[in-house]
Amino acid sequence: IKWRGKPLFVRHRTGAEIAAAIKDDAAPMRDPQTDEARHKKGKAEWLVVIGTCTHLGCVPTFGGGDYGGWFCPCHGSHYDTSGRIRKGPAPTNLAVPDYAFLSDTMVKVG
Repeated sequence: IKWRGKPLFVRHRTGAEIAAAIKDDAAPMRDPQTDEARHKKGKAEWLVVIGTCTHLGCVPTFGGGDYGGWFCPCHGSHYDTSGRIRKGPAPTNLAVPDYAFLSDTMVKVG
């Protein structure tokens, strides 16, 4: 999906992915943020992030890297299952846009 000319990742996370993200909430991070702060309350299984690496804007690949989230093939940034930067040159987490659930099957972004 594209939003404002950028890829938008809407990821349905598994229980294991959510648990891994929560477990790492206290890990040292360049851009500290809890998993809970990155999704809507009661909707932990849905993660919505802008799909451009915060280093130089490349599009990370899904399921890659050392943390099971995304991997940016351009310069080697690794993001976890919550879209948080864990390794590599990216300075910040994948951005979470303003969004709202209109129903169980519809999300409004922006």
